[in-house]
Amino acid sequence: MEAKMAKFFESVGNFFSGGDQIPWCDSDIVAGCEREVAEAEKGSTDELKSECIMRLSWALVHSKRPEDVQRGIAMLEASLSGSGSPLQTRERIYLLAVGYYRSGDYTRSRQLVERCLEVAPDWRQALSLKKTIEEKITKDGVIGMGIAATAVGLLAGGIAAALSRKK
Repeated sequence: MEAKMAKFFESVGNFFSGGDQIPWCDSDIVAGCEREVAEAEKGSTDELKSECIMRLSWALVHSKRPEDVQRGIAMLEASLSGSGSPLQTRERIYLLAVGYYRSGDYTRSRQLVERCLEVAPDWRQALSLKKTIEEKITKDGVIGMGIAATAVGLLAGGIAAALSRKK
């Protein structure tokens, strides 16, 4: 019984804290990845350039800075049209899903993570991201309904007060 109660309170705490399991990346890591890409552009193999760009894309979509996330999304979308292995394409789609999640576009993020799961149904990272997205959508829906109910209540109260003053 105590274990069930502890689990209940943990889930309530997680619901209201809004925390997720997706790692964050700081600006030092982004800057290091940018230097790595610049070095690779000076004559490295295409494979090394591609690896460096993927690391930079990862860092950008995991950044706390919205402008970095948007840059990462743009880089990943541009790289999807290029040729690459199915594994690389899956990784890019997953990172795009993370980027859209971080930018607040949960619908697009969920669509992309679903594409990943079509290719690899047991991919734990994608399953975890999908769960996080769905929890965020549910939480935002519940909060949105609460705000709407509060607004309706305030409006009704204001109307009632105005009507009582007119009498």
